[in-house]
Amino acid sequence: MLLEEKFLVNGLREQNKGVFDLVFTYYYSGLCAFVNRYVNDTEAAEDIVQDLFVRVWHNSFDLQIESSLKSYLFACARNKALDFLKHREVRGRHKKKLMQQSEVVNPDEMWEFAETELRDILTEAMAKLPPRTREIFEMSRFKGLSNEQISTGLDISKRTVEVQISNALKILRKELKDFLPLMFLL
Repeated sequence: MLLEEKFLVNGLREQNKGVFDLVFTYYYSGLCAFVNRYVNDTEAAEDIVQDLFVRVWHNSFDLQIESSLKSYLFACARNKALDFLKHREVRGRHKKKLMQQSEVVNPDEMWEFAETELRDILTEAMAKLPPRTREIFEMSRFKGLSNEQISTGLDISKRTVEVQISNALKILRKELKDFLPLMFLL
């Protein structure tokens, strides 16, 4: 690993925002183009790369980069693109299965049932969030407030709001993992 890369990796591990911004700016467009070759969807590619950088930032203390930063980022991007493709394939199979089942059942009844059931499942999952996390998440997702508005209203830092929303999403993904493909269809 080159001296400059060691500096960048150490800067990322220390969550140095300047280093992170530099790495993001330098690699973002190349990673998007690389991922787009896999997923053939520009918006999805950008989402995947942004998610990759969020993961790098949140897990920066545990970065294990053996070769080069570039190789690490592109390998992670490839893996995330392949995960996206698998997820898209599973979602397609679920949608096809639901469509086949809907030919037997009245579609309106099925969607009403699914929506009611999902609402109950979501309510249960939300109840598992810590109270402050739930409050911040609801302000963000259900009331449509920006992170800055939430931080001002609750007299907390914007970073705390971001971390709480991230924690809520992590818990909800775990709690709702079996139902996420159905939620995307609704």
